Amino acid sequence: QVQLVESGGGLVQAGGSLRLSCAASGTIFIINGMGWYRQAPGKERELVASIFLGGRTNYADSVKGRFTISRDNAKNTVYLQMNSLKPEDTGVYYCNANGVQTMGRMDDYWGQGTQVTVSS
Repeated sequence: QVQLVESGGGLVQAGGSLRLSCAASGTIFIINGMGWYRQAPGKERELVASIFLGGRTNYADSVKGRFTISRDNAKNTVYLQMNSLKPEDTGVYYCNANGVQTMGRMDDYWGQGTQVTVSS
């Protein structure tokens, strides 16, 4: 059984910074992609950033230049450094791990979500 545990959310003023972490636990051989999604009230969940095993990254246009995604493959952990936060960054941030190879199967997993609130 694979679990994703997120941490680092909270309340911050506009212009501030937060760092999210997500650690995957379980009998994991490899994780192909890891990423962060967010969901604001009344809106659909959207991709914020993703990072693949080789290091290639992908960002939503709204966060380019402000957010940085990274991963530690030895720890099966993904990070999201969020700088210059704006009120529109407010939402529940979900960690995603896709292409997770465990004992004889490959699946996708989601974390439970962590709240990020940016006040104006």
